[in-house]
Amino acid sequence: MFRRKSLLWWTVFAGWTLFGVVLSVETLTLRNAAAPGTGLEIGHALRTGLASAWLWVPLTVGLLALVQRFPIGRDRIALPVLLHAMAVLAIILLRALAVYALNRWIGWYAELPEFSLVLTASVAKNFLIGWLIVGVAHAFLYYERSNQRERHAVELEASLMQTRLQALSAQLNPHFLFNALNSVSELVHRNPAAADRMLVSLGQLLRASLDRSSVQQVPLREELALLERYVDLEKMRLGDRLHMHWEIDRSLLSVPVPRLLLQPLVENAIHHAIAPRLQPGRVVVGVRRSGDELVLEVHDDGQADPAQPGNGHGIGLANTRARLRALYGENHAFELTRTAGDDGTVARVRLPLRALELAA
Repeated sequence: MFRRKSLLWWTVFAGWTLFGVVLSVETLTLRNAAAPGTGLEIGHALRTGLASAWLWVPLTVGLLALVQRFPIGRDRIALPVLLHAMAVLAIILLRALAVYALNRWIGWYAELPEFSLVLTASVAKNFLIGWLIVGVAHAFLYYERSNQRERHAVELEASLMQTRLQALSAQLNPHFLFNALNSVSELVHRNPAAADRMLVSLGQLLRASLDRSSVQQVPLREELALLERYVDLEKMRLGDRLHMHWEIDRSLLSVPVPRLLLQPLVENAIHHAIAPRLQPGRVVVGVRRSGDELVLEVHDDGQADPAQPGNGHGIGLANTRARLRALYGENHAFELTRTAGDDGTVARVRLPLRALELAA
């Protein structure tokens, strides 16, 4: 607060000093042009001009403080207007008293007139300036309040967006756990030893997932490491029926991506394209750069049509779409389409690399 007050005083002082210099030069020029023989001294002109200007410094700060404390608004008009009017009248009187008391040293008048004449001159010179300062003070006050409301709106929007992202992220862990436990339950009676191994692996996987549950973005290498643990779980359940292929541009491993972005896509491919059939199936995970975009793809060779309702595309994909919208707005793409030749489905996510690199 002290720094702001100090800055205010210095700003007001600098402004009135500049005004005083301009006024002095203007007075000197006009006097000498009107009466060339009089030879008004520049020292006298500067002394009177700067003295008049500097008298305004404390008065201006006082008016600014009064406006800050009692601004004119839609809900308060009468009292602030009355207070500002009284302040302007007090300024007129104070400046008249100051001129009357300091004239012998400053020299505004060659011969000091009666106080009534000095007061009349003060009314003519200072009434408009006083109200002008009140108006400028209100303009700055309303501008500052407008900026504060805008900042608060932006902060509120960011807070609400963060809350929404956290809620969406919180949905992923129970959904992920539910599906993983379903996979374990399929083996409990058929292959207890494999089910036991899956439970151990599931515990490790959930621990790794929950350790970063409050983080929205992680490096690609962490996302792939978590995904590999999930794939290992599914391989215990599906055995040779699941063939995984990885096509990763390793130069992109440090690029941040949304946490648990790929896992729901791979889970969707496995559960709806590989698990329902008896013959082996393939899932390809690809990460590459395309111009200024990061492209992440999950391609399966199943026959499930993602466009058909009731195909099981539930919270995982809906959550992914919502999180991408929350994180990137319209500056991303998420496609779920059949491949050419009807040999599978591709889930493709395009993210702006520039935004990702800035977030790193």
